[in-house]
Amino acid sequence: MDIIKASAASRDISGINIRQFLKFFIPSIIGLMLFVFPIPYVDGKFVTYAEGFTIPISVLKDYIQGYIGDLLPLLVVTSIMITLCCTLYTKIMKPAFIVNNAFLNNLLNVTTPWLIIRMLGAFFVVVTYFKFGFEAIYSDNIGGLILYELMPILFIVFFLAGLLLPLLLDFGLLEFFGVLLSKVMRPLFGLPGRSSVDCLTSWLGDGTIGVLLTDKQLEGGFYTKKEAAIIATSFSAVSITFCLVVISQVKLESYFINMIGVVALCGIVCALIVPRLLPLSRIEDTYTIENSDRDHETIPEGKTLFTHSLHKAVQKADKSPSFLTFLRDGLKNILDMWIGILPVVMAIGTMGLIVAEETPVFDYLGMPFIPFLELLNIPFAAEMSKTIMVGFADMFLPAIIGSSIESELTRFVIACLSVSQLIYMSEVGGLILGTKIPVSFFQLLVIFLLRTIISLPIIAVCAHMIF
Repeated sequence: MDIIKASAASRDISGINIRQFLKFFIPSIIGLMLFVFPIPYVDGKFVTYAEGFTIPISVLKDYIQGYIGDLLPLLVVTSIMITLCCTLYTKIMKPAFIVNNAFLNNLLNVTTPWLIIRMLGAFFVVVTYFKFGFEAIYSDNIGGLILYELMPILFIVFFLAGLLLPLLLDFGLLEFFGVLLSKVMRPLFGLPGRSSVDCLTSWLGDGTIGVLLTDKQLEGGFYTKKEAAIIATSFSAVSITFCLVVISQVKLESYFINMIGVVALCGIVCALIVPRLLPLSRIEDTYTIENSDRDHETIPEGKTLFTHSLHKAVQKADKSPSFLTFLRDGLKNILDMWIGILPVVMAIGTMGLIVAEETPVFDYLGMPFIPFLELLNIPFAAEMSKTIMVGFADMFLPAIIGSSIESELTRFVIACLSVSQLIYMSEVGGLILGTKIPVSFFQLLVIFLLRTIISLPIIAVCAHMIF
């Protein structure tokens, strides 16, 4: 009888049968192995772990780039031009099949500032590809660098991430960790347990997703104004996808896992300190509406924190999409990244590099950081100082500008800092300003500076330990 009971328990863990558990576990573990698990692979070949490692998504990216590398710039140009044509068609004609479709309307029926950015991105990419008119745009150090070095990586990584990220997002992994971390968020950060899901969604998906999720939680009365501002500016982490692109740009893919660890450490420290300083500390701590269903963060009687986490994960996995829906959602993710991000990177990146290469603006803005960098014993301090403030415009620009610096340590610091600064106006910062989250442009700039000053010493110490 005891054997029968034990067998039944093995098939049914706290009300969860093996089939339900595997539906959560198998896709989630595959997703973790693709996006997080390190494998010994450096410079296009498998090596020992002592020689370096990266993640499988990076290996897939290298294989694809090796097969279709020559076609990628043309694919980028085509993608950006199609994006502009579809956007203009939507803005002028307002076709019902787009306007009445939430996904297409959000993607193509953009505001005027974003339309202008898409037009600039299209102009820059055409000028750069065909090399006519403006050498300051298509030169190898500006437009050419972005179109032929950065954009192909983005194009492939967005494809792979968009297709495979549902393994992390749709089968209960976020719910599992969201509940499991609920007892950490309130004591350490003064935030509801569900805010950990916002952070995980950003890290595993995209920072903009985290911001939009936070805005919806604010509007629904689950977060106070202050909580929403803190979550959006401290927990809308840069995704694994973008981290991979940044570390690839500075040619340090074998240090990807190190980068993730350093960035996570900086994120935790900044989340502990920045919300307790101005301007976040002065934001009103009130709800926009009352909500009787607000999360009270209680574990149901008879369940442990782990079993409750597992139940939430399994409930999500039970609602997971069919294979065709999985592919459809993956395609939506890919289009969202290609259409929503590629033109922005081309526009903001080119303009930022023009300012960086043709004017002394970022030289002047970075000068106050030179003594700080020298104190931290970072090689090529003057060269790195030019990359610090440019990150407020776009997260990729520091890595692009600093990619030619000879010191691996300095390039590693630049990559980690650009991701840890978090507030960049080409995407997350601009999106926050467009939501109901009560943070102004000036406040975002102050938060950006605070995160920079706090993160830099942490990254420098870690970099000296690694290199």
